[in-house]
Amino acid sequence: MVSYKRLTPEEVHFSGAALLDPDESTDTDLKEEHPELPLLPQSPRCSITVALLTIGGLIVVLSGVWLLGTIFWLHKPPSTEPHRSPLPAVARSPNGTWLQPEYCSQIPEAWRFDCYPERGVVVTEEMCHARNCCFIQHSQAKTSGRNGVPWCFYTPDYPSYELVSIADTEIGKVGKLLRNKKTYYPKDIDELQLEVLYEEDYRLHVKITDPTEKRYEVPIDVPVIQKRASSNPSYTVDFIKEPFGLIVKRTQTGTVLLNTSIAPLFYADQFLQMSTSLPSRFIYGLGEHRSNFLHDVQWNTLTMWARDVPPMELTNLYGVHPFYLSMESDGMAHGFFMLNSNAMDVALQPAPALTWRMIGGILDFYIFLGPDPSSVIAQYLDVVGQPAMPIYWALGYHLCRWGYKSSDKTWNVVKEMRNYGIPQDVQWNDIDYMDHALDFTYDTTNFSTLPDLVKDLHRHDQHYVMILDPGISNSQPSGSYWPFDEGKKRGIFINDSNGDILTGKVWPGLTAFPDFSNPDTHEWWYQNLKSFHEKVPFDGVWIDMNEPSNFFDGSLNGCPENELENPPYTPGILGGTLKAKTVCASARQKISTHYNIHSLYGLMEAKATESALRKITDKRPFVISRSTFPSQGKYSGHWLGDNRSQWKDLATSIPGMLTFNILGIPLIGADICGFGGSTTEELCVRWTQLGAFYPFSRNHNSIDEQLLMLKYTHTYIYTQKSLFVLCFRFPNDEKTYGIDKQFLWGKSLLVTPVLEAGQDHVVGYFPKGLWYDFHTGDALVSSGEEINLQAPIDKINLHLREGSIIPTQRPNTTLWVSSGQPLNLIVSLSEDGLAKGDLYWDDGETIDTYEKDQYAYIFFTVEQVEKITLLHEHLTRDPHDKCAAAPRPPPPQQPLFLEPPNTFNFSKQRDTLCCCA
Repeated sequence: MVSYKRLTPEEVHFSGAALLDPDESTDTDLKEEHPELPLLPQSPRCSITVALLTIGGLIVVLSGVWLLGTIFWLHKPPSTEPHRSPLPAVARSPNGTWLQPEYCSQIPEAWRFDCYPERGVVVTEEMCHARNCCFIQHSQAKTSGRNGVPWCFYTPDYPSYELVSIADTEIGKVGKLLRNKKTYYPKDIDELQLEVLYEEDYRLHVKITDPTEKRYEVPIDVPVIQKRASSNPSYTVDFIKEPFGLIVKRTQTGTVLLNTSIAPLFYADQFLQMSTSLPSRFIYGLGEHRSNFLHDVQWNTLTMWARDVPPMELTNLYGVHPFYLSMESDGMAHGFFMLNSNAMDVALQPAPALTWRMIGGILDFYIFLGPDPSSVIAQYLDVVGQPAMPIYWALGYHLCRWGYKSSDKTWNVVKEMRNYGIPQDVQWNDIDYMDHALDFTYDTTNFSTLPDLVKDLHRHDQHYVMILDPGISNSQPSGSYWPFDEGKKRGIFINDSNGDILTGKVWPGLTAFPDFSNPDTHEWWYQNLKSFHEKVPFDGVWIDMNEPSNFFDGSLNGCPENELENPPYTPGILGGTLKAKTVCASARQKISTHYNIHSLYGLMEAKATESALRKITDKRPFVISRSTFPSQGKYSGHWLGDNRSQWKDLATSIPGMLTFNILGIPLIGADICGFGGSTTEELCVRWTQLGAFYPFSRNHNSIDEQLLMLKYTHTYIYTQKSLFVLCFRFPNDEKTYGIDKQFLWGKSLLVTPVLEAGQDHVVGYFPKGLWYDFHTGDALVSSGEEINLQAPIDKINLHLREGSIIPTQRPNTTLWVSSGQPLNLIVSLSEDGLAKGDLYWDDGETIDTYEKDQYAYIFFTVEQVEKITLLHEHLTRDPHDKCAAAPRPPPPQQPLFLEPPNTFNFSKQRDTLCCCA
């Protein structure tokens, strides 16, 4: 049998059906090898000879019967009986010790793929050899498994699938895979269908499915391609027959982006596993986890299964995003997206290599060829959907706390903000506004003035956002709580495995959970929101606890003991079981069991909420969701969850935001000053400085914690308000690949915050080039180096990249008021005296202005003299409408030029220029 090994491009010589033609020896070949055979004298036949011929004939007949039986067995449907392990690759010696192949010790540690990935198990030699794998106890590890070299790992010739046929189709290739030896997981699927779809020149799509029985597939919209990519795409695809392997290379450089031949493929009913080599150790994405932006490939396993837990390392958090972006050694980049929503582990190891382990669904994945990081993200978004344009006020300053305790106290905070002249666009309330934590109600005693508060906010061009949890109380007197009574009548709640409404427990007590996979639930949700909006005219909705969170493990009545609750393999989920602090995996929903669609719950609720707000407000919906899944950016933003008032949480908010920007959810932020625990003045000042550059900028803290009123100064800078990691803008500078304590705001503003206590300076890395201090205009020439910057308590370091133009406006109390301020341009000239920038402008609230061509896009360029070019302007507004106050951006004032040292002075009238700093 062919051994597994990491192939170089030169070692792969076959592609398509040609590799399946067998080499057959002929009689002619035999004669050429033994030309003397025909010259040998023939012996006369005798009775012994006849007897031998008779025996030989019987053997031939028996062999034919065996062959027919084997063929019949191969064509049988996959067995549903538990599989036995393959024939032993190891055996016991006469003295009882285990004997294993010599090549086990020759496999480099970095290339050992775990044969016993179950958590919480100390693997013994006997357990490992029962799976017919190599066993070498690693001397530096105390236990086997997580975060270390595996003790038990696959032999090079471990049984896998064989590619027995492959053929061309209109959009790619289709092949047949067969497994002839069983694995150690039950219900192997012995026959698989391989589809390789050449969808675009830069995008390859691969699906491996069961051709005999339909399996669950993730129900999100993805492109359906009818025509194959060009004859010269950015990738080549090669196949290995046995054991089956798929190899994808970049055409331009030959870099291997995917090589699945390095470890065996598993495809059982509840265990799917596929490994691949990686071209480098620079891997990003794979949310949601608290970690550095650059993932550690030193035996690092990331678990994905939506979970209500405060952010912590090495834990599955609120969302699931099985997408990674990889930087290659030459500065190019590619992406990989595994479209699967079942619980999974993603194991990284230092080879570098990666292993996907999922407990359901199918293998359905995309490879994006880039070649630069921004192109990779754009190609990923072409598949999962572009993020929605946020309503303008969403980019302003938001204020919230759990524990205002009354609408009057909430109102007083708003008035204090106004009195101090602190900008505030949005006021929020947590669950304390509700009547006994019941959705779609408000406390008419303590929050009796809530409707008046919201009207007052609107009079001051401010807005109001309320929280909703998905749990609907099912313990109110019959006929007294319409959301549950009507939901029960319509049958829109999640049911247990017996078909009864599943009862969990959240803030209001015993609850039922809406099934957002059911279209009828969306209509019920809309009617509830519409009815409440008539009482309290809220502007946006914060959907929390939507993993979904449950104070029980499973339900009030527990969960059944079956294969959905106790699968053969359980990823490293916090709590150890699928039901931990959520509903039963065996619970029934409209489109599938909760086992399959658990991690889609937040996405489906966001979709229902976004649709309802479109109809209720007739404006761009504002939704912030805690649980997320690919395509979420089309419907909502996200915040990083229940952080704490600690310096560590301040620092980790940056890699969290950078990660969600590449995952297609750019409206992202963390609770400024921290949600849990009491903050300090220094921490809150530093966090407010950084938080001003969060795309979603909200100060939120928990009940009875200290509240600080701080001096607030800020210049509104009109960029994309999206974040860029430095390595994406400087892909050829490897020093930037691990930087996540700085970031670019838009394309040109470098933000270098203070992230540690007691510091009045900060060290920042400046890629090669010319940079300007945003506050002073001083030029800084960097060769690609770290620079020590002064950072007193009232300053956050900001630097403009050469060659950029950014528009600014002086702030006022709200973004709407600020939008009428004069528009100023800051021009940071390159060494050649060049600069460019752009500005998108619309009314800030109309739905689909880009799609409807109702926007202005202005492109600014500076060559030897200032030149402003209007590329596009098409706005339609009622002249009597409030928005007519700003039908187009205010005309730019005299630009402020930031110039390189010793160059021509563009700004002779500097004393008359307007600068907002």
